[in-house]
This record gives sequence, C-alpha cells and structure tokens, in this order.
Amino acid sequence: MKKYSIGIVLVLIVIISFSFKMNHTTPQPALHYVVRQPKLHTDKVPLVILLHGVGSNEQNMFSFADALPDKFKVVSARGPLMLGKDSYGWFQVQFGSQGPVINEMQAEKSRKVILQFIEDLKTVEEFDEHQVYLMGFSQGGIMSYSVALTSPEKIAGIAVMSGRLLPEVKPLVVSSERLKKLRIFISHGKQDPVLRFGFATDALSYLEGKGLQPDFHAFDEVHKINGEMLAEVIRWLNN
Repeated sequence: MKKYSIGIVLVLIVIISFSFKMNHTTPQPALHYVVRQPKLHTDKVPLVILLHGVGSNEQNMFSFADALPDKFKVVSARGPLMLGKDSYGWFQVQFGSQGPVINEMQAEKSRKVILQFIEDLKTVEEFDEHQVYLMGFSQGGIMSYSVALTSPEKIAGIAVMSGRLLPEVKPLVVSSERLKKLRIFISHGKQDPVLRFGFATDALSYLEGKGLQPDFHAFDEVHKINGEMLAEVIRWLNN
C-alpha cells in the first residue's frame, strides 16, 4: 500500500506542478507587434513604439525601424481593429463635409489597449520604462496624443506625424503640472488633403496653452512621411 500511496502522491505533485505552470504563464501582449532590437546595448534601453495609420498594419511603420537611432528598441504595433486583409486601425472614422467623425468608443478602447500593451511589454521585452516614446502617423499620431496626454507618467515623448488631437480626448487630458515633462514632436504637410494642416496648428495652440513647447515642423507635403520629415524626427529622438 505504501508503494501505491507514494506513486499516487508523485502523480499528484506532477499534476499540481503542471497546473501551476499553465496558470502562471507569461501573459501575451495586448497587441501583435514586430521588434527591432537596439544596435547599441546600454543598461537602460529606450523604447519607441510605432503606431500606424488606419487601413495599414505594423509592417508599414516598421519600414522606418532601421533608420531610427541605434540606441532604441523599436516596436511596431498592429491596431486591434481588423478592417480587411492586412488592413487594421485603431478606430473607425468617416470623412464628411464637417470633417472626420470617429467611433468614440473604439478610440477610447484603443487608448486603454495601448497603455495595457506597454505594461505587457515589460514582461517580454527589456527596456527602460521611463524612456518610452510613441511615434505615430495619421491615426497612429492621434492615438499618440490620446495616450500621452492622459497618462504622461507612462510616456517620455511623442512624435505625431500628420495627426490631430481629438476633441473627445480633451476632457481626459491631465493637468499642466503632470504634463510638464512630456516631450512632443509634430510634423504635418501643408497640402494634406486627409487631415488638414489646421489640425496641426490647432493642436500646437492647445498644447502651448498647457505650458508645453512642441518641436513643430511644417512641410510642403501631402498626407505622407517623406525623407525630410523622417530626418527631423530622428534628430528629435537623438536629443
């Protein structure tokens, strides 16, 4: 009986151990992503998270990864909303005569998902949580504003390229005192037919009213990132 009892106990230990491991696996990040590891290894690795525009995917912004400063770990995230084959977004939007109209619930959910994604990344990637930057184009730029202006303690800086600041987010923006350390880069094309140039200047005025001093750049360009724009954001990240 003792032999059988010992055997049963050993089996139970194995089952309990396996169950414990299954219930304590590392959580997967909230968003699918691709990563470029830093080319320069330091004790405190800064992280830049790339956020694509609507209808695109993580590979689009990741095409800039190798051009970004060597010290950064570069993560390019995929939006949670599937719009079609290889087509994703952060929220649905309709363009009309009164300007873009967004799905506010989706935009708010994506704001929270990005914040959770940053927390999740800490369990699978090594980086300095005090040096997290967001770099977003178009809708990705919109989300960069939304995340950083509501949770600046999580974000060191944002690079908003051809984006806008949602009026729906303004009631959630925190105090000027909490925002004072946030670094902001803005670039926008004067000929942008998708998100007009006025969105950039409106955001600039709002942020200056909060006591911030964004690094602002206007280009004679449409809704895109050209080589000159990329060079300026690289210079900003290096500072």
